[in-house]
Amino acid sequence: MTTHTLSSIPRGDQHTDYDTFAGLYPALPTPFDADGAVDHDRLATRARRLADARVDGLVPVGSTGESATLTHDEHVAVVETVVESVDCPVIAGSGSNATHEAVSLSQRAVDAGADALLLISPYYNCPESRGVRDHYTRVADAVDVPCIVYNVPSRTGSNLDPETVATLAAHPTIQGYKAASGDAAQISAVIEHTRQETFDVLSGDDAMTHPVVSLGGTGTISVVGNVEPERTREMVERGLAGDLATARAHHHELAPLTRALFRETNPIPVTEAMAIQEDATPRLREPLSRATPETRDRLQAVLSALDEAAEPTPEVGGA
Repeated sequence: MTTHTLSSIPRGDQHTDYDTFAGLYPALPTPFDADGAVDHDRLATRARRLADARVDGLVPVGSTGESATLTHDEHVAVVETVVESVDCPVIAGSGSNATHEAVSLSQRAVDAGADALLLISPYYNCPESRGVRDHYTRVADAVDVPCIVYNVPSRTGSNLDPETVATLAAHPTIQGYKAASGDAAQISAVIEHTRQETFDVLSGDDAMTHPVVSLGGTGTISVVGNVEPERTREMVERGLAGDLATARAHHHELAPLTRALFRETNPIPVTEAMAIQEDATPRLREPLSRATPETRDRLQAVLSALDEAAEPTPEVGGA
């Protein structure tokens, strides 16, 4: 099978080696119109804005994209819109807690033009490790694009252990891992156990992006990257290049925004933040509700501070 490289970052002399996935991949929220339908025009505008900011790829219809409330046809239509709007790689969320459904969604996403797939571990039914392994293998066998397995115990109710990840990494199509457990020791173990495979580890938790890259991870599937793509990309690139001091400075610069974006259930705050930036009305699908006034005030304050920090310092004196 051909090895895909879904990154614009030159390989060169990197602090962290990678095979397929490296850099910043914003997890796109799905915008809705006043009638509750997917707002494809705004989706395309957002995708183009992020591509212009030189992100390494986009991730539609993940949990940030409210995939749980989209019909399958809406799900595929979102992927199509993003693919048609940008030239950068598109990694489509296509997981499910039903294996046959994950296979179908994955095949449809590939047909819609997705360059790779993000596959959440089966949620709610909480299969044993062998069931998780077989689930991922079935999906990976059904497609011919790179797949990222996604561990987010807070959403799924189960943990994808490093030993199972190492087994999956031997599959030629499974080439990445999105780490959202918050457990640095476990993430380090995954990196350790998969170093001999064509396999990359991406942070799935914005507060952990710099630590994960420092441990040998290769980038991030990010919520913050929707709001501050340039700063987030610079943090990741500096970390990958071995300039950990500069990467750490960007990490701390972004930390207030990261905290604000996770004051409430994702994607409630990021939808609010993007609406502030776009001077638009934030809309989510029930059962999610709009951010509280306290969260909106916090976001406005943090965004204003970041804007001020980005402004050039006026020159003193003159000719």
